[in-house]
Amino acid sequence: MERVVITGMGVVSPLGNEVGAFWDRLVRGESGITLIDTFDTSRHKSKIAGLVRDFDAEARFGRKEARRMDRFGQFALAAAEQALADSGLELGRIDRERFGVYVGSGIGGLQTLLEQSSLLGERGPDRVSPTLVPMMISNMAAALISMKFGALGPTMSPVTACSIGNTAVGEAFRLIRFGGADVIIAGGAEAAVTELSLASFGNATALSTRNDDPARASRPFDAGRDGFVMAEGAGIVILESLSHALRRNARIYAEVTGYGASSDAYHIVATHPEGIGAYQAMKQALQEAGIRPGDVDVISAHATSTEVGDRSETLAIKRLFGDKIPVTANKSMTGHLLGAASAVEAVALAKSLQEGIIPPTINLERQDPECDLDYVPNQARRAELNIGISNSFGFGGHNAVIVLQKYQ
Repeated sequence: MERVVITGMGVVSPLGNEVGAFWDRLVRGESGITLIDTFDTSRHKSKIAGLVRDFDAEARFGRKEARRMDRFGQFALAAAEQALADSGLELGRIDRERFGVYVGSGIGGLQTLLEQSSLLGERGPDRVSPTLVPMMISNMAAALISMKFGALGPTMSPVTACSIGNTAVGEAFRLIRFGGADVIIAGGAEAAVTELSLASFGNATALSTRNDDPARASRPFDAGRDGFVMAEGAGIVILESLSHALRRNARIYAEVTGYGASSDAYHIVATHPEGIGAYQAMKQALQEAGIRPGDVDVISAHATSTEVGDRSETLAIKRLFGDKIPVTANKSMTGHLLGAASAVEAVALAKSLQEGIIPPTINLERQDPECDLDYVPNQARRAELNIGISNSFGFGGHNAVIVLQKYQ
């Protein structure tokens, strides 16, 4: 079996639109949550989000091309361009039939659908764009990347809600591991901060309404948390077989060594209160990696800042790892990027292993007594890091966990 490594990374996020800026702000414990200024929120309960700023799609792709992509596709392609450039891969020297794309989105082109639906109602069917469907469907992020770079190998768009990034990385890891591809561009993208989604999540009482202090609204494991904060962006990694990476003397960020997936089989939106599915996925990931719980140095938690979710993840972690392991929650700074969340968090975990720094969980002022782990509160921590896991859980009970290891 092949070993699988990460050789390139790209990010579009509320903390910055390239890996360096994103990582610097994450380590400093800066929040990317602000008041929404892209549409009128006066009638909404929650008025805050993690928005991508300073992203000019027309400058990057050209006006004509940008207008043929929904925002989530633009994010995905921009992050993929970064990751590919970062990897140093020369496309002319790749076997295109063994070059794939595994990039998903939970909601796809929601903004395009809403805009075209309004046009239909206001101006009639003749005004609806013929590109509505290809701009809207969630597999288009993977398709755009495949077409841009001539990837002729396996291409898929996993839809496992908020665990998409880890599902994409994990499934791609297994394909390369068993010899089905040499290189795969993997990750997730989302651009669903719209009036409709904000209203729906708000009416489900899932969102934080700390509108007077956006930077302190996302507060995983804190007793005063009142819901998650929507966010947008994309995270992409380049996965390669180790033999392929070594042949071209590639820089290696980290090795992917394990992947676990499970279902809560419990509820359409709520996690299992005892964290059964989360425990199962973490356990499977460690088994595939051939390691014991005591070998893991850090956990990147799913940690959305919801009451039940944070508590159930804590229970699952304690059951498998005990109560001493450091746990970090990137969403305290980025908000919840939905289908892009775990892909962005995979980038952060790879950087943690490389730099020996655990980003903080910010806004942890009064810890929930039922969330009683070491969450690296409010300040980054230097540590000797060799192995980390990243958790991601999605609506419908989808759970996906990956294991990353410092390359030896």
